[in-house]
Amino acid sequence: MPLHVPPAPAPALRSVLAALASPSAVHEAHTPALRALHGPLTAELPLPVHVLDRLNTSNLAAGGRPPRTRLTGWRFLIRSGERYVAAADTRLTADGWAFSHFFEGPYVAATERALRQAESLGTSYQPRLLSVPELYMLTLWLHGAVGADAAAGLPAGEDLLVPLAPAPPGIAPYRPHPVAELLPVLTQRLTPAAAQTPGTLAAPAA
Repeated sequence: MPLHVPPAPAPALRSVLAALASPSAVHEAHTPALRALHGPLTAELPLPVHVLDRLNTSNLAAGGRPPRTRLTGWRFLIRSGERYVAAADTRLTADGWAFSHFFEGPYVAATERALRQAESLGTSYQPRLLSVPELYMLTLWLHGAVGADAAAGLPAGEDLLVPLAPAPPGIAPYRPHPVAELLPVLTQRLTPAAAQTPGTLAAPAA
């Protein structure tokens, strides 16, 4: 089933294209691969970046209260020829969406791989990114409501989260997990050890 990639806000895309066309913006970026290229560059696969603010997964599988998330930006993969070489982030300012920075590294290839993998699933999804800053973790969030506003909405229990590499120890990258399965594991990892009682540790996700 095809992924339903949501359209990015027009100002966000324009700001990235303007940065790509600016020699100074590209030269000042901490992206050696991007600076070394001389051919045309395109910004593709816009993904809304949500941050997990609160984990409250009690009885999530039974319709319990979902975690709180907030939109922090839009991320574009930068293509040169047949490959993605970097990514560009945008952020919301008082004047609207604006280019933030370019970057490269493992999450660029990991995002591309996870998206290709998601294309082979038997269900249509709206792809998003969900970050868990406390665990230094980034996941591809496959949202079942393909026509939903990409800037809003909460992870549903049947949505899938695909950890990107590098993933935290004990969590296998690229393995799709239902939200109701993975978030309790993350909750345990974020719970102070002193607050845990015997027998409450969740099983590893991998």
